[in-house]
Amino acid sequence: MKSLLSKFSTALIVLIVFVTTTSAQEDFCNTKNTSFLIGEKLSYRVYYNMAMIWVSAGEAHFYVKNEKQNGKSFYHFIGDGNTLKAYEWFYKVQDVYESYVDAETMLPLRAVRNVNEGSHKVNNDAFFNYSALTATSNDGVCKIPVCVQDVLSAIFFARNLDFTKFTVGAKIPFNMYLDNKVYHLFIRYLGKEKITTRFGTFNAIKFSPLLINGTLFTGGEKMTVWVSDDANHVPVRVESPITIGSIKVDLVAYENLRYPFRALLRLN
Repeated sequence: MKSLLSKFSTALIVLIVFVTTTSAQEDFCNTKNTSFLIGEKLSYRVYYNMAMIWVSAGEAHFYVKNEKQNGKSFYHFIGDGNTLKAYEWFYKVQDVYESYVDAETMLPLRAVRNVNEGSHKVNNDAFFNYSALTATSNDGVCKIPVCVQDVLSAIFFARNLDFTKFTVGAKIPFNMYLDNKVYHLFIRYLGKEKITTRFGTFNAIKFSPLLINGTLFTGGEKMTVWVSDDANHVPVRVESPITIGSIKVDLVAYENLRYPFRALLRLN
């Protein structure tokens, strides 16, 4: 049960940046926010399963704030995750991700990643330059494509996409910056279905991502993600097998959604 937020974020980034779909490139670069408001907060619980027993092991929160500089407005996204106190003796996690995003283009200008997972620590602060097509961080300089997202900004960017453009089974490529590298991945759109979580029953949009092979997840399309089938496009569940056992991430609370939560059919 290593990083809860970083693994959860890995799950959620599959929702992002449908960069090279049938839509024109300028549509991707100039997507406007229509799905969330300043002040929104989403809370999740992370469950771990081994030997058929689900254990509540961690939690994560996502916030939308506002920043202004030189008269220009920016979105300030914050994501934090931690193990529950009952499991800190086993493996203590306290991770914080931040993303500063141009409110007009929805492209990231700065991405901060502070990972504190036992003896493993990462402190990365990246600045994006779209004129030079570079991302510069304390790890060096990385070339980036015209349109790219970081881990956290991507989650919010994806919520503003028109999901009706995709057909079931469509493979949708995207670009993602992480730790001084750009990854070229894809998700597969799996259609719509009704899903019941520990929080409630939702009408949902369903995806499966191509994952990067790593220490916790194996590569391939084994993860499944559901987002609310309404104008908010809130992630409501993520499921995936891992090296040992499996994980499940459920929405458990929300504040200040932009629209009525019409995809929520009933509370449990």
